[in-house]
Amino acid sequence: MSRVVVYVDGFNLYYGLKAGYGRRYHWLDLQRLASSLLRPGQELRAVQYFTARAYGSSDGERRQTTYLYALASHSPKVRLVEGRFQEKPRACLSCGARWISYEEKETDVNIAIAMLEGAVRDDYDSAILISGDGDLRPAVAAVKRVRPGKRIIAAFPPRRHSMSLAQAVDGYVSISTAKVRNAQLPPKVITAGGVILERPDHWR
Repeated sequence: MSRVVVYVDGFNLYYGLKAGYGRRYHWLDLQRLASSLLRPGQELRAVQYFTARAYGSSDGERRQTTYLYALASHSPKVRLVEGRFQEKPRACLSCGARWISYEEKETDVNIAIAMLEGAVRDDYDSAILISGDGDLRPAVAAVKRVRPGKRIIAAFPPRRHSMSLAQAVDGYVSISTAKVRNAQLPPKVITAGGVILERPDHWR
């Protein structure tokens, strides 16, 4: 069997889903989605999910926390890799108003390091990169230089595509509506400790 590790660019996927479908598919089972991208003769070894904790909305933080716990309980092959948010001062040139926004940091770097480390350690024969971010092209090129025999496939989220990334990988697919719809977590996920985690109403 050919070994596959899937690397998920959480923010690129999130905003692609939001642009394509609103909020109704955010309760996503990443392990099931990853499995749906495999070809005959391939075995899913791991799913690495790169994201950062939400800022600026207590409701948003609560929904994300519920989702991450549900994902961890239901999908044992998924491993969370956290980046961070950095404060970024903003100002309106017209009225002079000032405020603080938050900018996600480290995701691209974390994905690049993980893909390269995985290739060097021989963790996979093929990697699937769920992202439409062209900034990840250097990461793909680095893997190809170090381990030319490793195959990398880009799986573009809804409403996300990068021609430069498509040109760098061995192949690419677009994640269909059917794959997203069929890869939802159960409405209620029960943890090992008996806690019931429910799909947020906001995501229905």
